Amino acid sequence: MQRPALLPDRHPQKDLFVCDIVDAVPKGDMASMEHPVFSLSTKPDMRPRRYERGENWIEISPSRYGLATVHDRDVLIYCISQCIAALNQGRPVGRTVRFKAYDLLVATNRSKSGRGYELLRDALRRLQGTQIETNIRQGGKEYFKVFGLIDSAEIVKETRDGRMLDIDITLSDWVFDAIENRHVLTLNREYFFLRKPLERRLYEIARKHCGEKSEWRIGLANLRDKCGSGSTIKEFRRLVSKIIDDDEKNDHMPDYAFSFEDENVLVRSKREDVLSPPPATPLHVDEDKTFEQARRLAPGWDVRALLDEWREWVSNKGIAVQNPDANFLSFCKTRGPYKR
Repeated sequence: MQRPALLPDRHPQKDLFVCDIVDAVPKGDMASMEHPVFSLSTKPDMRPRRYERGENWIEISPSRYGLATVHDRDVLIYCISQCIAALNQGRPVGRTVRFKAYDLLVATNRSKSGRGYELLRDALRRLQGTQIETNIRQGGKEYFKVFGLIDSAEIVKETRDGRMLDIDITLSDWVFDAIENRHVLTLNREYFFLRKPLERRLYEIARKHCGEKSEWRIGLANLRDKCGSGSTIKEFRRLVSKIIDDDEKNDHMPDYAFSFEDENVLVRSKREDVLSPPPATPLHVDEDKTFEQARRLAPGWDVRALLDEWREWVSNKGIAVQNPDANFLSFCKTRGPYKR
C-alpha cells in the first residue's frame, strides 16, 4: 500500500486556548532559504560542507549529534513566527524566546506523543551544536565568526515523566538579526505536512526565488548544490522526478509546481494571483560593471539574490524603471554600509 503524499493532520482539533499562538503566520529567514544550511538526511549527518557562490561562502560543521536537519528547522520557523507576530502587535522581542513545547508541536504538525518530545529534544541539541562560519549577510550584518543556529536551549519546566513543558531558546545573532530587519518570508502552512526533507527544501528555494512571480528557472546542478544534496546529478534528477510525479498525481506541493527543461528545473506558481509574466524587455543590468559596483555597495551579500529581490520589489511596486543599472545600485545601497 502506497503511503499518502502528505503527513496527516496530527492536530485537527486544536485547543482554543492556544489558537492565537498556533495560528501565528509561519515565517522563515531568507538567508537559510537561499543557502543549504540544513541537512536533508533523516539519519545523523556527520558530513561537514562548504557552499560557495561568487564571493560568498558558508561552512556548516556538525556536532557529535550531527548537522541540524530540515525538520529541525521547524523550531526556528516557530520562534521567528512568534517574534514577528509580537513585533506586528507592537510588543518588544528579545533573543531569548520562551514557549510551551506542546504549542510548538501543534503549530508545526509534529507528534505530541512521548516520542515527539524526544525528537524535539534531539532537534534542540543539533540546532545548538551545528556550527556555521560565513561571510553572508543576515539582516544587514556580515559575519566572520563561528556560531550556532541557537546559542542555548533550556528546559525550564517538565512533567514527572520527563516531557518538556516550558522551553527557553536563545537565538543566535544570525537568526535574531533577520527578525529585527524583517529579512523573512511567509511560508505556506502546508509546508509542515510535507514528508520528504527534499520536498521542504525545494519549496523553500521556490518561495525565495520564484516568490510571487509566475515562473523561475534554475540549472539542475545549481539546484542540487542549493539543496545541500550529496547525491550525484543522476540520482538527484531521479529524486526530483519522483517528487514531480507525485505532485502531478496528488497536487501535494504547496504554491509551486516543478518540471524539467533539459538540464534546468522550471518552477511555476500554482497561485491564481501571481504577477503577470515579465515584459518582453526584462530588467536587464550589466553584470560585469554593475555587479562589481553592487558588491562594493553591499559587501557580503549574494548579488544575484539581491537582483532577484530587486526585480520582485520593482514588480510588486509597479515601478517604471528608466535606468535598471542605477535603480538596482540604489536598491543595493539599502542593504550595505552606505544605507541611511
